[in-house]
Amino acid sequence: MHDYIAKQLADRLKAKKVVVWYDVRREFAPFIAELRSGARTSGEAVPVTVNGTAARLTEYDGSMFELRTVVEPFVCGDAPADCMLVYLPGCERDRHGSVLMELEKAGDCYEPQLKRLARNVLRQRYTDGVIDEMLVPERVSYEDLARASSDASSTEPPSVLKSIFQSTSGIEGIIASWLATDERDAEIEAKEATKELVKLVRSKLGLELPEVAPLAKLRSITLRYVLAAEFRSFLVGVIPSSVQAIPAPKSRDEETSVRELARTLRARFSEVYPEIADRVEAELGLREEQAAFASLGSIDTFRFEERALLAHCGDLVTARKFDEAIEIIGGQEQSFWLDRDVGRKAQWEACRRMAELGSLGVTVLAAVGKAGGDATAWIGAYAAKDGWFRLDQAQRRLEAWVANLDDEPEERSLGVVRSVYEDACRAMADGFTRALVAAKWTVSPLLHQTRIYSEIVSEQPKPVAYFFVDAMRFEMGVELSGRLPKSVEVSVRPAVCALPSITPIGMAALQPGASSSFSVVEQAGILGAKIDDAFLPDLTARKKFAASRVPRLADIALDELLGLQPSRLAKKIESAQVIIVRSQEIDHAGERGFTFQARQVMDTVIDNLARAIRKLAAAGVEHCVLTADHGHLFFPSDRNESMRIDPPGGNEIELHRRCWIGRGGATPAGCVRVTASALGYASDLDFVFPMGSGVFKAGGDLAFHHGGASLQEMVVPVVTVRMKASKAGQANAGPVTATGLPDAVTNRIFSVMIQLDGKNLSLFSTELVVRPLLIAAGKQVGGVGMAVDGDFDRATGCVTLHAGKPVTVAFLLSDESAPSLRVVVQDPATDAELYRSPIDIPVRLGV
Repeated sequence: MHDYIAKQLADRLKAKKVVVWYDVRREFAPFIAELRSGARTSGEAVPVTVNGTAARLTEYDGSMFELRTVVEPFVCGDAPADCMLVYLPGCERDRHGSVLMELEKAGDCYEPQLKRLARNVLRQRYTDGVIDEMLVPERVSYEDLARASSDASSTEPPSVLKSIFQSTSGIEGIIASWLATDERDAEIEAKEATKELVKLVRSKLGLELPEVAPLAKLRSITLRYVLAAEFRSFLVGVIPSSVQAIPAPKSRDEETSVRELARTLRARFSEVYPEIADRVEAELGLREEQAAFASLGSIDTFRFEERALLAHCGDLVTARKFDEAIEIIGGQEQSFWLDRDVGRKAQWEACRRMAELGSLGVTVLAAVGKAGGDATAWIGAYAAKDGWFRLDQAQRRLEAWVANLDDEPEERSLGVVRSVYEDACRAMADGFTRALVAAKWTVSPLLHQTRIYSEIVSEQPKPVAYFFVDAMRFEMGVELSGRLPKSVEVSVRPAVCALPSITPIGMAALQPGASSSFSVVEQAGILGAKIDDAFLPDLTARKKFAASRVPRLADIALDELLGLQPSRLAKKIESAQVIIVRSQEIDHAGERGFTFQARQVMDTVIDNLARAIRKLAAAGVEHCVLTADHGHLFFPSDRNESMRIDPPGGNEIELHRRCWIGRGGATPAGCVRVTASALGYASDLDFVFPMGSGVFKAGGDLAFHHGGASLQEMVVPVVTVRMKASKAGQANAGPVTATGLPDAVTNRIFSVMIQLDGKNLSLFSTELVVRPLLIAAGKQVGGVGMAVDGDFDRATGCVTLHAGKPVTVAFLLSDESAPSLRVVVQDPATDAELYRSPIDIPVRLGV
């Protein structure tokens, strides 16, 4: 006891030089006597040693002024030469008019309580229940407590529980260990420690246990008390009757101890906690009683809370209370139950994405309602940094996520947010089309698709890669820019595509020479674009035209580029000044009518475009321009027949779901007609477009549409990239390891644990940002959707690892066509492989 108090004093003396010690109840007089080694013999300052620190001791003896006079010679300088301990037995501190105020403010004022200090010392030998009994007597003295804390002289037996649980630290640890397992019950009974255990539970948790009862019963009572108390402490509103029947902690300290004990059970005994919690949940009948969802504040105590709270969030989404749902979901980022079940965490992620889409939909719909008739301003609002395009981004992310779930989210809430999105799209399409009509179909201040080659591509240093990404929406271009390394120079700007927004027209508008001569014409019943005298109705014609206009041109498909070895790629593009890279994956997936697969493919294309840019940079192509022929509208399901629009009739050249091309006929209600000449084309064609988001009766059953005049179809991204040429990262033994690899991928979502090793980190810090991927035949077929116990950047797909701390990542397989895959962890800045799974993992979905 003496050593403990002396250490507290010595620390204060070293820090402040002067300590003024008020001891109202004279509890520490025996300690002072021990310090001076005998009775007080004079009023002078006497030298003492406090835990190895030399000091002078002065003591109050009836006069504050006398005491200050004794101390003054030692403290009158700027810095006291000696440490001073000023002891005032039987005195209460005057906080406003103390004679020693100067000493108290310049030094340290000490007002300890004997029993509180003693408890800290006694815990080295006893549990709190035993200590409580020692401290009960009102007149317990310093000498009594000093004897109790001394191994040599204590008259009380030391804690039996501490000897039984000697490998366990802390009081909560002892109770938690006992609650989690009955392994030590026999020893507790043999050493007659049950009484001490009962005292400890009473002291720490406030629970009165019967002293004569089997340990199994005591454990059951205590577990019900602890979990019910934690559950109750987070409830707002009505407490279930079964929980009301359980005693509650009577003080704030007891409630804090209960919460800490419950957290300790989950942290140290995570393997057995689910069984414990499920048993108590069943005993209390909570799953059947179903506490009011809105009153649940934590989802860690019982399993049913997680499902109940998620159902409540779904109800909020259904009720269009999107921001309320987002707030609740945000509070559940880290949860015991979700961290142990990737499938459940995926459902919460789906709900979060639904709520975010709904919230954005409401915001955009309100903004659209206030927009004016300026078509250029509409495009500006759509493509601004925080523009309306984010609504399309949120919709794609939700639909891609839902497509990977084994169990789709609750139908009503999903239907609500899809309806909100469609309402917003309909209002945007209708308003923008009217603005185009008012502007006579011109938005001259903006970059037009036909000028991209002349104004952007031709101005880039050579060699330059020119990406044609069929059907890439503006929002996808923005997301692509975010998935490139931070060191890359990248910009995204909007361009307005040529109408109608279909592939033969848009791809022709991206050709060299389109800025000076471009028309949409019909020849021999075939629709195509015309540049100068060249008619370009299809890919073959466009490739031949580009080769005639651009010397030293290379043409390669995205799929081929990703599959080529670096040496073969370098040879293929050797001496080329312009490399055209063609991607048809988005449009091809959408046009096939397989909506489910199309949602998955769209996310994969963005990642593979980023991979292609990095691969070209490694081959010496530093500059890239990526753009699209048109965008698209993509809904979860196609319009049923009754909602489709009858085509105009007349001399029909081509009919698409979002545009009619021909001559004559009648303009259907809800549609707008524009002549080719009004669009600047040298032909006599007419074009008819739906005003909103409707489609013509053009056959097929597709949710994927383009050809019309909506912002999503007409505003395409122009992504300009400069990535410094670097050597391609090679597969090496890196500092990252992976465990829990599946023998086969049988679900689209599966988890793997990755870790930054604590060894061999001379080239790395103790923190590392990595990009985990799923790779098949050189292509990315999936990425990370969620991470547990690690920071996850949803925009870039990167995870932050800390040395020695494992992170569970949930992978999403986006391309089901891959027969097998490997788990790869890359450095996002260099593409260097830090880890690659040793063998191919077969994909067997549905097995």
